[in-house]
Amino acid sequence: MSDVSDKLLDAAGIQVDRLPMLPVIFDRVANSCAEQMRAVAASPCYFSVLDIEQGRIGEMLEPYEANAVTAILEVPEWDSEVVLGFDRDFIFTIVEVMFGADGQEMPEEDGRTFSNIEMKVCAKLAELVCDVLTQSFSVVTKATFRVERLETRMHFAVIGRRTAQAAAAKFLVQAINRGGEMFIILPYAGLQMVRRALGSTTTAEVGGSRDPDWVRQMRAGVTRADVKLRAILDEKMITLGDITAMKPGDLIQLSATPKSPVKLEANNQALFWCQLGQADGVYKLRVDDVFDPEQEFIGDLLGN
Repeated sequence: MSDVSDKLLDAAGIQVDRLPMLPVIFDRVANSCAEQMRAVAASPCYFSVLDIEQGRIGEMLEPYEANAVTAILEVPEWDSEVVLGFDRDFIFTIVEVMFGADGQEMPEEDGRTFSNIEMKVCAKLAELVCDVLTQSFSVVTKATFRVERLETRMHFAVIGRRTAQAAAAKFLVQAINRGGEMFIILPYAGLQMVRRALGSTTTAEVGGSRDPDWVRQMRAGVTRADVKLRAILDEKMITLGDITAMKPGDLIQLSATPKSPVKLEANNQALFWCQLGQADGVYKLRVDDVFDPEQEFIGDLLGN
């Protein structure tokens, strides 16, 4: 029965939206690349996934002709090759960051050939991304990525027929107020080998191989998010008619006192009960207790 289902899936072809682990892996690639660049870059570099698309290899490479450096990567476990590419803006941005530029100079705009230094930087970057890809794919399967060669002509970035189908992930890199693009092209011939692994989202497959560096970076990113807090001393229900009848000077009577507990909310979600106070000429809140929705519901039923 398994052989029959495999043949049916092969005939239907590979659809990126049926490989839910692929976006997860590429997110890990972006996060890990940013983490790895901290060791070699003078300024922070931010990587993010722009898009994951599918199409013909030749058509995917054509826009980068004379405008990018590609690395052909060997993946022995897939008996296949992968294209890793850096566009001109990406290369110039990374080179400047690695050599301590602050972004004050105008970016390169000419179409000159890439220098020896820039090619060596691309070679080092390709090795770095290979390690990241190997580690990221380890969540679902064993895949060892190795640099085979570098190419500056897209015509020579051959990993099979140019009409063959492939999936491509595009990454945006941002640093010193500049940006560029990195792309990874995976032929269907290689993805076919790990289609079942990429199509599974069971907890055992993902949770058992968590990358502690990735988890730590995700936690750091979440904890740095800005959150607006709102302190509510008291609330009063009035009619729309009462509101329309109000005029300057009218007073709204509240039941709260300076000793009444203050409810602290974020995004309309109650978090804590606090005590209002004052120090250094400003109002301050002291967290007294965690807001318990179940307990508050019971209290409302009992009329407390």
